[in-house]
Amino acid sequence: MIRFGVLGAGFIGTVHAKNIAANARSRVESIYDVAGEASKRLAASLGARVAVSPDEILSDERVDAVLIASSTNTHAELLRRAIAARKPVYCEKPIDLDMERVRSVVDEGCRAGVPVFMGFSRRFDANHLALREAVRGGAIGKLEMLHLTSRGPVPPPISYVRVSGGQFRDQTIHFFDLAAWISGEDPVEVFAAGAALVDPAIGEAGDIDTSMLILKLPSGALCHLDQSRRSAYGYDERIEAFGSQGMVESQRKRTRDVSLSTGKHIVLDGLHPGWFERLEPSFARSLDAFLDSLERGISPSPSLVDGLRAQQVAEAALESLRTNRPVKVDTWRP
Repeated sequence: MIRFGVLGAGFIGTVHAKNIAANARSRVESIYDVAGEASKRLAASLGARVAVSPDEILSDERVDAVLIASSTNTHAELLRRAIAARKPVYCEKPIDLDMERVRSVVDEGCRAGVPVFMGFSRRFDANHLALREAVRGGAIGKLEMLHLTSRGPVPPPISYVRVSGGQFRDQTIHFFDLAAWISGEDPVEVFAAGAALVDPAIGEAGDIDTSMLILKLPSGALCHLDQSRRSAYGYDERIEAFGSQGMVESQRKRTRDVSLSTGKHIVLDGLHPGWFERLEPSFARSLDAFLDSLERGISPSPSLVDGLRAQQVAEAALESLRTNRPVKVDTWRP
């Protein structure tokens, strides 16, 4: 039984905590959030203790592992303290908004050998996993083009936009990770274009809500990503991989695979109303993967270095957006 200390009791922290409590191999030992009432409500619902500080969780011998789901600007410091306390970590993305701090904590984590699992839960979506297996197994021949789409359903609150690090670090970072994970290659160059077309307030906050990017892979393959913070027809996420001998798709996922045919019309069920409804099962599967790594004593995947790699692409994309030119991706590794 792996006993968790949960840092962060907001929406995603609550999702993770409930999955930990529902898993027969784990339980929530204690919870901390800067909003004390949120900690109390979540702890009461799961039979856990309320911690008065992160240090209380990190120094507690009853806590075997830590889950970091606090605000983005706290990730790096909490990661550093968890690593110093020798606590294995499941950490939400991104690592930090400052690349110097990112490099520092990644270096510390790798030197210490403390297991750190990054929250790229989309790797555990059954459709995306099947696509990757087809690509990596050679079913489509040599990969030549990869297309990843993420749209909607509604923009996040402006209060969140201001602290999220922007669309590339917050939304697109999942797909930077998927591109490398599917292809088996680290992107080497990125060209990005973006605009605030959905909500002018997002532009006023210094962010974008609509973007297209081209990634170059070392093999010469090209990867295209398009994102929007709004989709009027539901949450739309899909991946297409095109190769020398064929193509494989992880298609739009509807609420049901049912179609009604009447005369000249075919009526299909619509898409999920939001990203969480579409991807909810992947969070439980990602927890299982983390627990497997701890129980078997193997390196977690996605790892802290995977988090670094995806963020390096995000930073290059931001520079490309700013300068309107292709930008090489930083290749530093600890």
